[in-house]
Amino acid sequence: MAESPDADLFLVREIRKGDQRAWKQLIDKYQGRLLAFARSRLRGPGEAEDALQETLMGFVTSLANYDESRSLETYLFAILRYKIGEVLTKKNRRREVATGFDIDDDAQRPIDPGFEETPSARAAQAEITRQQQDVLAAILRRLIDELRDRDKLDDLQVIELIFYVGLRNKEVADRLDRDEKGVAGVKFRALAKLRDYIEDLDEAQRNLLGEGELSSETTVSRVWRQGRLSCLKRSTLGSYVLGVLDDPWEAYTRFHLDEVQCLMCRANLEDLSQESERVSEGDVSDRLFQSSVGFLSQRGGG
Repeated sequence: MAESPDADLFLVREIRKGDQRAWKQLIDKYQGRLLAFARSRLRGPGEAEDALQETLMGFVTSLANYDESRSLETYLFAILRYKIGEVLTKKNRRREVATGFDIDDDAQRPIDPGFEETPSARAAQAEITRQQQDVLAAILRRLIDELRDRDKLDDLQVIELIFYVGLRNKEVADRLDRDEKGVAGVKFRALAKLRDYIEDLDEAQRNLLGEGELSSETTVSRVWRQGRLSCLKRSTLGSYVLGVLDDPWEAYTRFHLDEVQCLMCRANLEDLSQESERVSEGDVSDRLFQSSVGFLSQRGGG
């Protein structure tokens, strides 16, 4: 059940050549989890499937600009979130969506009145933002990996609620039934680790994270979510479904799904849980393929 970045990269490159079999394989691989995610946000008849269809078309349209160093799954989920946002905006009910912790990527952001909004300035700022987010994601991932490697998953729960969800120390203590001073200690040690990791960066990377220089879009919470830094592997979720996941991973998985309410991991879990019913989903996959394969051919592989 483990994900294979190399397999995804192979699919992307074959799709760029116009390979219809690769396109069908991509749809079969991802449509279950994407559809589950869309259904958790959209309740109208056919809305979820329509959003997924728009996502696939958006992927083909943007294929020439796809960064192969990025996770294909994360990229597809990002497009889907945008398509869902469009639907909700048209229906004027964006604020009614309260399931899970999932900041909208397309939310309107404040503009600095002193910033000259020219195409070249936008492009330059976008590149700086991307670099800042990459560096911040790298040090956050290092912290998460260290906690996981040391089986400090209780501490990771604290960090996830503080840095990702944005809760205060007392709220975290109440949520996890822990001592508030203990929560503060975990936070203090994590911040100290992050400072050490920043010192390990080269000068250019440290300058990107310089005080007062971060863009408004480079926040820990946004970078954490967009990079899916603490999301669970499908192999882990598969073991959870089968009831063979050992503690402390079983407890952490339940926390990530139920307390953090990560929508993408919940969508993956639902997809895995319904594998035995995949025959009924096959009709959806065939419809998605038939309605998009012609457009793939028109693009000439992007």
